[in-house]
Amino acid sequence: MSEIITTYPEVKKCNVSYILAVNDTLNVISGKWKLPIIATMLKERQRFSEIQKQIPKISPRMLSKELRELELNGVVVRTVHNTTPVLIEYGLSDSGKKIMDVLDKMVEWGLNHRELILHQNAEKAG
Repeated sequence: MSEIITTYPEVKKCNVSYILAVNDTLNVISGKWKLPIIATMLKERQRFSEIQKQIPKISPRMLSKELRELELNGVVVRTVHNTTPVLIEYGLSDSGKKIMDVLDKMVEWGLNHRELILHQNAEKAG
């Protein structure tokens, strides 16, 4: 949080601004499928079928809906190549690429939290 306050000093002055910024972030990336979809595009652009193969339980309809929402929110860029057959690729926008930092922090926290919980449960059981 100290980095956020240094970078965005107005957030320090107004707790409401901080909460709104968190809500804005959650509105873009929340849901069961958005982060896995984003994760498929972290290294390179993907075709619809490639994304679907990497997320086996997502239906084509849901994938299409989520990609549209991510595109509307400026996270994903849809590129249509004028070839035969038409090639459509999805990739992260410049803003979307910055989500990698958020994901890295989430993974770090998740691993640390899991270890903490497992340790606490082991102490209770033992």
